[in-house]
Amino acid sequence: MALLGQLLPLALALALGPAATPASPAKSPYQLVLQHSRLRGRQHGPNVCAVQKVIGTNKKYFTNCKQWYQRKICGKSTVISYECCPGYEKVPGEKGCPAALPLSNLYETLGVVGATTSQLYTDRTEKLRPEMEGPGSFTIFAPSNEAWASLPAEVLDSLVSNVNIELLNALRYHMVDRRVLTDELKHGMALTSMYQNSNIQIHHYPNGIVTVNCARLLKADHHATNGVVHLIDKVISTISNNIQQIIEIEDTFETLRAAVAASGLNTLLEGDGQYTLLAPTNEAFEKIPAETLNRILGDPEALRDLLNNHILKSAMCAEAIVAGLSLETLEGTTLEVGCSGDMLTIDGKPIISNKDVVATNGVIHFIDELLIPDSAKTLFELAAESDVSTAVDLFRQAGLGTHLSGTERLTLLAPMNSVFKDGTPPIDARLKNLLLNHMIKDQLASKYLYHGQILETLGGKKLRVFVYRNSLCIENSCIAAHDKRGRYGTLFTMDRVLTPPVGTVMDVLKGDSRFSMLVAAIQSAGLTETLNREGVYTVFAPTNEAFRALPPGELNKLLGNAKELANILKYHVGDEILVSGGIGALVRLKSLQGDKLEVSSKNNVVNVNKEPVTEVDIMATNGVVHAISSVLQPPANRPQERGDELADSALEIFRQASAFSRATQSSVKLAPVYQRLLERMKH
Repeated sequence: MALLGQLLPLALALALGPAATPASPAKSPYQLVLQHSRLRGRQHGPNVCAVQKVIGTNKKYFTNCKQWYQRKICGKSTVISYECCPGYEKVPGEKGCPAALPLSNLYETLGVVGATTSQLYTDRTEKLRPEMEGPGSFTIFAPSNEAWASLPAEVLDSLVSNVNIELLNALRYHMVDRRVLTDELKHGMALTSMYQNSNIQIHHYPNGIVTVNCARLLKADHHATNGVVHLIDKVISTISNNIQQIIEIEDTFETLRAAVAASGLNTLLEGDGQYTLLAPTNEAFEKIPAETLNRILGDPEALRDLLNNHILKSAMCAEAIVAGLSLETLEGTTLEVGCSGDMLTIDGKPIISNKDVVATNGVIHFIDELLIPDSAKTLFELAAESDVSTAVDLFRQAGLGTHLSGTERLTLLAPMNSVFKDGTPPIDARLKNLLLNHMIKDQLASKYLYHGQILETLGGKKLRVFVYRNSLCIENSCIAAHDKRGRYGTLFTMDRVLTPPVGTVMDVLKGDSRFSMLVAAIQSAGLTETLNREGVYTVFAPTNEAFRALPPGELNKLLGNAKELANILKYHVGDEILVSGGIGALVRLKSLQGDKLEVSSKNNVVNVNKEPVTEVDIMATNGVVHAISSVLQPPANRPQERGDELADSALEIFRQASAFSRATQSSVKLAPVYQRLLERMKH
């Protein structure tokens, strides 16, 4: 039985196979980057890691895949060197780093990893070296020699002049009374230090960088007999204030302090969590026009949006940023946070004046420009940053500026600047009325627009929404850029000046002398009522010149046959509205005659059945008119379609013959059938 008890677990394991064995824990981002560095260094021998060094500095990084190919850190070029991976050393005469470092106590390991200054200061205290050499299990975040050397002279003097209190306390703050490896260092966690149980803030980023109070781990996981040593690039100091408390004590945050109090965000900034505050200084607020600043400060919703746009959803230390990152704010917008050398940038601008002020609930970076989100801006302010400045100037000159700066809920349909490359129209009553019809009586979002939706303008017109495969259009004008949603208004950038409909298709044709012959033909064919009633039509309207270009006698023949005339005219009318902005490479539009029209667009030229359209998008209440310079022929009337007809005839004859043969089950010769086919083909 005892033997059976020993064999049963083994038999179960074999039966269940590999799937039954516990999965190995996922590697941390730091371990993944270290693994990639090992792969890049393996050609140089075992346990060799590729390291990127920023040219002109002492900064080194284990390399991830993206950095390996770009060979840049914060926009600065790097060189690749090959070093022993953490925990290994070279052996004379052998390739790579085949030997594991001998395990020593923590004090001796400080010397092994090159933290000789930390080792020296440990020696100066009376209590710490025996502790590091004795029994126990500890973690030391050891500042590098360069980190100690970069401390301000007065700070270093105060430490070394009182080694058994100040220096001892500073070193103990870098220690934890248990072994903590990088796979346990989780983003946003706090470790309890050996100095008055003060917390140390840990952040472990997806790019493999690990920070301790925003100091970067340079060499991690160096094992010792009584713990582990992590080399870091700064001397860290205790943190006791939350973000709100730091705002309250910094003189440069006087305006920010008042804004936070007015918005009620102080509760968030003094609570739990891990945030990044891009804190605007007094100088940043002073750069904003007084009118704009007072408007925002006096509007609780705009103020809250403004402040939320300065708060990132997670703590982001400067050392973790080695390339551009898209980071979301509490307001919901995305900021591009990057770096250029030693400078941090926001949306490409180096506006961070002081970085990495660590709080108990995150980190603060001082910025000297205000980051105003779209949601706190007027339409005028939105337009100032968009490609619609010419159109907005027209609104202002026409006396409509109050609509763009007030609290009226509306959507502005603003043509982009390129629409006016040939000049702007004169400011008169007609233009003012047209501009009023570029303002919708509601604050819209394009993602909620649907095909056939009716929008009412300040000018009293009703505009239709057309949704196409690759375009979203309002009447003849299509949206050319993403919405900008402001405090009260939304800006749609449009690809042309909008022309509201002014009557039915028949009204449009009758009102344009170019189409007098077409109007007469429509009336002769009895189609007037069709093109006057409600509907959705696309009319490719031949001009008078198109009719005159018909062969002699054909026009009279056509006008003398009402049925044939109606058939041809119906072929010019599509059964849906297709504006030029909705035409892709090719659209097959079904006509009222039944056959399909082939409509295409290339280089801003629209063609129908390969014939050019001379004028597009003459809008009507029941459709759209496109002027053409030729009369279109239905497929059955085109000579080139004759071969298709013969093929259809042949197919029908063979179908009949086959049916006859099957029905009689005879071997009747099909020669007469072939004879009939030949006769049809001759004609």
